[in-house]
Amino acid sequence: MTDIFDCADPDQRARGITAAIGALKAGRLVVMPTDTVYGIGADAFDRTAVDALLSAKGRGRDMPVGVLVGSWHTIEGLVYGMPDGARDLIRAFWPGALSLVVTQAPSLGWDLGDAHGTVMLRMPLHPVAIELLREVGPMAVSSANVSGQPAAVDAGEAHRQLGDLVDVYLDGGPAAQQSASTIVDLTGNTVRILRAGPVSAERVAEVLGVDAASLTE
Repeated sequence: MTDIFDCADPDQRARGITAAIGALKAGRLVVMPTDTVYGIGADAFDRTAVDALLSAKGRGRDMPVGVLVGSWHTIEGLVYGMPDGARDLIRAFWPGALSLVVTQAPSLGWDLGDAHGTVMLRMPLHPVAIELLREVGPMAVSSANVSGQPAAVDAGEAHRQLGDLVDVYLDGGPAAQQSASTIVDLTGNTVRILRAGPVSAERVAEVLGVDAASLTE
């Protein structure tokens, strides 16, 4: 049975977070608000749950799932060395609409799809998301939509697309940005922007001390 909780109501928010924690620990799926778009999430370390997430979206393993974290410090245990510029970007834009692709720590026991040793990480700027992430730890999260359809920017649209494939919907109101995050790849010899989003190339370039044009070449 699918449950939808209005997180504007303190009692429903508390019950919703509790229900979401239970669902995630049981290997089921949750939809939650973030600052960019709504996300469909699973326990990052539960391969069966991540497979269910990909299936719910109609998405193949060739499009691996990113990971949301609830604090800056969490990233230290997830990456294989902090690449140049990572800490500067984290200080400037986290929590917020910037995702970082980094080389993952080889000891991690997760399978997020065919990521070839990399992982995309972000700390969202949304109190409901942060509360849940701090309770359960890193979550595998993708935009809450069926592949090929627009990313949901509110809980109602997420439910219309995903329905009973998700156990718990946390309704945090319309997403503030209503646009997917900017993705910056830090795994190569040069920094590249893989997807434009709310954080502009100019802002990223300013933090890194590089020319904005070099980020999109």
